Amino acid sequence: MPPERNIKCPSKIPWYQEVDGWRIPGLFSPEAFRSALSYKPRPDDLFIVTFPKCGTTWLQNIVACIFRDGKPFESALQFFTETPFLEMTGAKAGVDLKRPGAIKMHLPFYKTPWSPEAKYIYIARNPKDCCVSFYHFTESTPAYRFENGEFDDFFELFINGETDFGEYFDTTLSWWERRNEPNVFFITYEQLKKDTESYVLKIAEFLGTEYKEKLEKDEKLLRDVIYHSSFAFMKEHLNRHFTELMTMPKEVLELNPDIPSEFRMMLLSGNFQMKKKDAESVNFIRKGIIGDWRNHLSPSQNARLEKKFRERFAGTGLLDLWKDDM
Repeated sequence: MPPERNIKCPSKIPWYQEVDGWRIPGLFSPEAFRSALSYKPRPDDLFIVTFPKCGTTWLQNIVACIFRDGKPFESALQFFTETPFLEMTGAKAGVDLKRPGAIKMHLPFYKTPWSPEAKYIYIARNPKDCCVSFYHFTESTPAYRFENGEFDDFFELFINGETDFGEYFDTTLSWWERRNEPNVFFITYEQLKKDTESYVLKIAEFLGTEYKEKLEKDEKLLRDVIYHSSFAFMKEHLNRHFTELMTMPKEVLELNPDIPSEFRMMLLSGNFQMKKKDAESVNFIRKGIIGDWRNHLSPSQNARLEKKFRERFAGTGLLDLWKDDM
């Protein structure tokens, strides 16, 4: 565990913005965010909901590979149009989504567009690893303007619920309380990591029994889904796809009719496009391991986060979910 450090107030804060009392990345369009909140779910909609850096991209790729007969995404644009991040792309991306597909959101239950007919998968991760992963993503993403931010700075934001997309504990608890709804599937990052095959089949069953039966009957298809959504595969291919998108010529983005207008405006902004060397430094997929928090949290940070975890989740089964991981 890292040595003790005495920092309580962040000396540097990432580029955030407040939209109607909610903190989102400074790069995002307020209009896209507002439209995402007002999106009207369809009966055939599938939502993948998480707090940031809790397995969102992994789950998006698992679901997509199930829908795409084991085939991975071929580009970042395909990733963003077939599993749109609604707060970033705006509601139109959900309206135009080719079904079957999935909509990604980073919101607590009470802010997520809800329909008892739509389906929702919520994936949770232990707060210590979530904090570490969120820091590395924020620090490595130039659009956050946090290049010189230290882990100590970010830790204070995280434990106080002052990062973008609200508070980890609030969001996780709000979806845990809905876990028994018939159209909600609540899983953890750690369950998926430790028993990937079983949970891929559970996810497939939640999507529809026909998907599970197809995977059970076709061993190669099941292996393709697991391999093409693995961290090793995503780290090589998705990171390259994202680099290509961030360095794509403006004229190509301007002429692509499949890009939602709000998303196109963001892509064309000087805050998103960057030189190839800078784009390659962005860690969309980094380690994907359990327990990396031990390399980052000081003894006092660990004690503070542990205390908050036990206080906020007291009386819930959430305290038992990560007893072997924290």
